Amino acid sequence: MFDWNDLKAFLAVARGGSTLAASKALGVNQTTVARRIESLEHELGFKLFERGQTGSRLTEAGEALISEAENVERAAIRFENHAASQMRGVAGALRLTTNELVANTMIIPALAEFRKLHPDVQVDLVITDRSLDLASGEADLAIRTAVELAASDLVARKITEHPMALYCSREYAIRRGTPGSLDELKDHDLIDVAPEGGEIAAATWMMRYSGGKPPITRSNSMGSLVYAVKAGLGIGALPCTVADPDRELVRCSEDIPEGRASSWIVTRRELKDTPRVRAFIDFLVPYLQDFFKRVEERSRLRREEDAAAVVPFPIRGVG
Repeated sequence: MFDWNDLKAFLAVARGGSTLAASKALGVNQTTVARRIESLEHELGFKLFERGQTGSRLTEAGEALISEAENVERAAIRFENHAASQMRGVAGALRLTTNELVANTMIIPALAEFRKLHPDVQVDLVITDRSLDLASGEADLAIRTAVELAASDLVARKITEHPMALYCSREYAIRRGTPGSLDELKDHDLIDVAPEGGEIAAATWMMRYSGGKPPITRSNSMGSLVYAVKAGLGIGALPCTVADPDRELVRCSEDIPEGRASSWIVTRRELKDTPRVRAFIDFLVPYLQDFFKRVEERSRLRREEDAAAVVPFPIRGVG
């Protein structure tokens, strides 16, 4: 069995071209490096380097072993990283619940980056529009737009706030036009949120101006609501961070003042300081905050492009 330190010396000399350069790279004295090379050569039974005044040059046999030594090096690094994760406790599984829209557009891309930092944490997604009971263990963490923490054992960390506005599809805008005021909403097909999907303040606000006309359809899922609007069924209240960058959608209104929503990450108090949960929260919150900033900038540019085509009607100051 070869000594890993001898293999490290072998790679360092091959890369640095001399035992002196290798000693500096490894942080040991030159004599130690030379001794390790001699030990490895003795174990192998052949020379790895030709030594001269200008340094050490790999022999043909030594050259043939470089890629294998690098494979051992990569395996050793993976082993060290895994051991460090175990020592820190940043390992194990956690269950995160959120809706399909958030999961597909935000969480799944975030998981790819999170795994680069913490490959030993398994994040299982529970995708549903229903608010799972964290206290009873249905999930460990949740992304939610509304939290009730009073008299509960839950804790929450705010991610960001994001505006809501009214949107329709481009096909709908061509076929039916867009409302020029709140009063004109009653002349349009409106898409509401089903009760089991949870109250969305922006949708409730929109339906107050329907003139008593029922919605053309309801959806209990924000993801399906987006697709219902894109399909041309009618006008719906959507998150601006999702709808503004989408070129299939047309913004019909300014931001809805009372429709502004907040995003939170929620967990049980007993879990919040466990290493894997703390690592995930500390990663996800700034990641999503940066995500929203980038989307808001794309939204601003998109609104400027569309300004000449469709002018969202003003609603500020209207309750």
